[in-house]
Amino acid sequence: MKGYGFYIILLLIVVMTLFLSSNYEYSNPDAYSYARFVNDIDEGKIESIDIYPNEAVPIGEVKVNLKEGKNERFYVLDTVAIEEIAKEAGVEFYPHDIAKPNWFLTSVLPYILVLIIIIVLFSFLSNQASVGGGNSKVMNFGKNRAKLSTDDNKKTTFKNVAGLDEEKEELKEIVDFLKTPKKYIQVGARIPKGVLLVGPPGTGKTLLAKAVAGEAGVPFFSISGSDFVEMFVGVGASRVRDLFEEAKKNAPCIVFIDEIDAVARRRGTGMGGGHDEREQTLNQLLVEMDGFGVNEGIIVMAATNRVDILDPAILRPGRFDRKVTVGRPDVKGREEILLVHAKGKPLGDDVNLKQIAQTTAGFTGADLENLLNEAAIGAARESRSYLNNDDIKKAFIKVGIGTEKKSKVITEKEKKITAYHESGHAILFHVLPDVGPVYTVSIIPTGNGAAGYTMPLPEKEEMFNTKG
Repeated sequence: MKGYGFYIILLLIVVMTLFLSSNYEYSNPDAYSYARFVNDIDEGKIESIDIYPNEAVPIGEVKVNLKEGKNERFYVLDTVAIEEIAKEAGVEFYPHDIAKPNWFLTSVLPYILVLIIIIVLFSFLSNQASVGGGNSKVMNFGKNRAKLSTDDNKKTTFKNVAGLDEEKEELKEIVDFLKTPKKYIQVGARIPKGVLLVGPPGTGKTLLAKAVAGEAGVPFFSISGSDFVEMFVGVGASRVRDLFEEAKKNAPCIVFIDEIDAVARRRGTGMGGGHDEREQTLNQLLVEMDGFGVNEGIIVMAATNRVDILDPAILRPGRFDRKVTVGRPDVKGREEILLVHAKGKPLGDDVNLKQIAQTTAGFTGADLENLLNEAAIGAARESRSYLNNDDIKKAFIKVGIGTEKKSKVITEKEKKITAYHESGHAILFHVLPDVGPVYTVSIIPTGNGAAGYTMPLPEKEEMFNTKG
């Protein structure tokens, strides 16, 4: 039933359709019209006529046998009028007896077939729900969609997280509690139930949460905030309940909700008011976080880049009472991140990761990973087995500035203006004392609309911008 249920249902539908269509002996009786019949009988083209009247009304079907050997059919409103026309024209006609329909085939059997289809469909759905378990998509709207990572596929630790030393220090006590909760309980300490990771996209919030679970050696439930909310009322709240029931069975564990702002947005701002499905889901999340005990071993971690729109109730002590800000890495952190992502990528002797870290101010960990990946793609495109500095430069231009439009048609006047403009930038970068040396200059247009660019190499990363 599990493998062939769909095909059984499809076969029954086809059989029923064919049966119902078979009640009509002919599929297209209107192809031959009454006007053509009158014209053919006037021209003497008709040899004989077969008339099939209806039982209750004078409407009937006429079969026209043409002298050329072809048969045509059409419906008429009055079969008696056809007989009169045939008599006047001297054409033989043969009225046939009215066929009495089989009441069982026409009245009872269609309902039996519909009932069989409903029973088979219900059995198929019930079987899918019982056999498929958590993997079944049918009748499992209220089941949570969290992915569970256990000892078999847990590979991420703090060693895989680079450039976030202070953030790792803040989370080490969470790891220690999950490993040895007794020493905290003995002194009456209350470990935070929730840890909120706040920062721009791509800074490593999800990676940090996985690393905490990996260091503690506990199960890791991960789910996106958007997975809770559906168009059906009550589904989100049901998924929250199911998620925390699973977490309690696997305690101690970590429940990680990515992009929690999708479900924990400030209440009262939705189109549905207080009855909005998202708000019901948030209410259930608040109830569940209050429902489990302080030291049950369940740590709820969440990530967002919009902490300003979160509901205040989710941030109060006792829920997400620990907030860890995960910012963009500094030059030292970027170099460490590049070292992590450079593993498995053969680098040429001219590649200087420290210099790359200096030129990539403002890049997140995801941006740096993408930079090296684009450089590797460029090296593979040129059939080289290693990455050189030119690959890194091209990748930086593609990721940070935009793909160079070398084929774009530019007049000599525009080239000259761009050259003067970029030369001015280069001279100022060279002369001014607080600006790093020039890294690269180009007058080739880029995909973001720039006619050219001049890029300095900052020797130090400053936190403040000063005047003079």
